[in-house]
Amino acid sequence: VAHLWGHTSWVRGLAFAPDGTRLASASRDQTVRLWDVASGRCLHTLEGHTDRVYSVGWSADGRTLASTGFDATIWLWDVERGSYRVVLQGHSAAVYSLAFTPDGHSLLSGSEDGTLRVWDVARGQCVRLVQGHGSCLYDVAWSPDGTLLASAGADTLVAVWDATGGTPPRVLRGHGWSVEGVAWGPDGKTLASGGWDNAIRLWDPATGMCVQVLRDTDHPENLFRSVAWSPDGRLLASGRSLYGLQVWDVTAHTPQWVSREHPTMIRRVAWSPDGTRLACGGDEGSLYVWGASDGALLARLQGHRGMVASVAWSPDSTRLVSGGGSGGSGELFLWDAHSGECLHTFANVPGTVLALDWSQHGGLLVSGGSDGMLRWWDVQSGECVRVRDGHQGAVRSLRISPDGHQLASCGEDGAVHVCDLESAERL
Repeated sequence: VAHLWGHTSWVRGLAFAPDGTRLASASRDQTVRLWDVASGRCLHTLEGHTDRVYSVGWSADGRTLASTGFDATIWLWDVERGSYRVVLQGHSAAVYSLAFTPDGHSLLSGSEDGTLRVWDVARGQCVRLVQGHGSCLYDVAWSPDGTLLASAGADTLVAVWDATGGTPPRVLRGHGWSVEGVAWGPDGKTLASGGWDNAIRLWDPATGMCVQVLRDTDHPENLFRSVAWSPDGRLLASGRSLYGLQVWDVTAHTPQWVSREHPTMIRRVAWSPDGTRLACGGDEGSLYVWGASDGALLARLQGHRGMVASVAWSPDSTRLVSGGGSGGSGELFLWDAHSGECLHTFANVPGTVLALDWSQHGGLLVSGGSDGMLRWWDVQSGECVRVRDGHQGAVRSLRISPDGHQLASCGEDGAVHVCDLESAERL
């Protein structure tokens, strides 16, 4: 093991050259350093960025290095000379990700401004602009067949993405305020979104057309914070800022039942896989379990000291996990869904837990928090088995793909990331 000294602040990005002989590092000190791997000697210090440098990437031939950062620019460097070739300008906010095409002729960049840009490396020009979201993202959801992703954000938009990244997203417009919840119907033919404009919109994702709008006409001041379909697709549950949980009969366009006992806003609602119960949490620190057919309150699970911001069911509907926190300290609880007994309290949880999902085989949990990190947890032992950087800013939502192989997450940085669930490598 070698220690390479030189940077004066955190190192945020690392990348080995294709031949493995050199290492590039990106730092908050606004510099990029090139290192000889064998000797540990610093070959070049590359200066030019005017803010923190976040990411670095090599061309396939190892002759060009790209760097990005919080100054919204991309620098292309001549590695042998240690000098810059060109500065790519066009993004209007921090650039977090980049990748050369295999032939080295093009470079892709993703930014907090909500755009993906494709650059011609030789000319230093942007040749394609893909517009998605332009602000904080609140929710992300996989289509049932795993081929599409839907995202919802503070920019009033819902976007439907090709999960492979092969085509630009379809942008769905109609909400008049932030959209905080998005969910696919079980058949994949309908997409629901819930917004701060007192509207739940049902969309045809194939055409991008809004086919139905549901509103809380009795309480027009209500904001919809989350939406969740029943497994059979007949009912749609919505978490509201006021007056608790509301479950809709989608065919009849009317509420089937409304909870009255929930004292605070509902941040997240989750339907049990067997379709018999709903779980939701609130700001006062309780986890509520409701009967799906009649809205009867089955249990109120208490133990959190702060708000309950996230909840997920085990695949067999026998257990619940709830996440939250307060004052920068996170909380993660495992519950018996029938008895209400707390089975386990996870230790050393940094940051408020804002997002949760449970793997299909039931042995693994993934959480995302206010610290921007993604964490993998062993359900049996309660141990954190993997940590990786997720987003610049809080992780607001995460979902495991239907086949159990990939994890999608979104956050306050306006980005949607997809990684391999087993290795945690970003795809």
